[in-house]
Amino acid sequence: MIKFGPAGNSESFYAQGYKSTWQAPAWLREMGLNAYEYSFGRGVNLSDEGAEKVRTEAEKHGISVSAHAPYFINLANPDREKIENSFRYIVEGARAVKLLGGNRLVVHIGAQLKLEREQALKNCRENLREALKRLDDLGFMDIHICPETMGKKSQIGDLYETLAFCQMDERLIPCVDFAHLHALHGGALNAREDFARILDAMEKEIGMERARRMHVHFSTIEYTPAGEKQHRTFAEEKYGPRFEHLAPLLKERNYEPTIICECKGTMADDAQTMRKIWDELQ
Repeated sequence: MIKFGPAGNSESFYAQGYKSTWQAPAWLREMGLNAYEYSFGRGVNLSDEGAEKVRTEAEKHGISVSAHAPYFINLANPDREKIENSFRYIVEGARAVKLLGGNRLVVHIGAQLKLEREQALKNCRENLREALKRLDDLGFMDIHICPETMGKKSQIGDLYETLAFCQMDERLIPCVDFAHLHALHGGALNAREDFARILDAMEKEIGMERARRMHVHFSTIEYTPAGEKQHRTFAEEKYGPRFEHLAPLLKERNYEPTIICECKGTMADDAQTMRKIWDELQ
């Protein structure tokens, strides 16, 4: 079943008087949503008790939970101490998402720094393999790492780089951020066929089964020649990409992704808009 939900809590959640994330699952269910992504972007600082409270409410209201690992991760970095920190952030994120009742952890793989691109990619491959081994050793074999497609030229993770990482292990599921890809290529996703090329590439590189179950980040976005500048909202009509172009393809190809909205401040509201677009196709 396809799933829709926000990344974190939107402005409307707080405007309606809610204060704590454990209250989000019931609120999301009332909106017709069924997913939620917990952000650990600035570090994993959720207590076990807090995670259990969110998990209980999510299970009660049928909300699928994923999580975003800390932004500090850079598996390309040749500095041993910083690589060890990246492994720690991944392990902490995996433990936290499991406590939340989820099994998908979105990860920014890295940045090129001053390295040659191929060297940076080689470092990422080796360190991603080591990260998976460490998760296995700690009993987190059931956690899916979701390498995210990135929106800046200086970052590691265009579409084909991300798919190549996912070829390393069946547990790796791509997090396709369509806004990032739109920004990375100077506003490339403007029509149905533009999105079709992405799905075609996924099916070819990692197979239909994982492509169908991809993790998705979706929003509109503002960009510069260097790539991503900032996420925007659906109401800002001059920004793309637009879910109307992707939704029919997901239906035709029988995809069942988890779609997380990252619009700026309106993520739950715009996730609801995507859900309505999807429902109208049924």
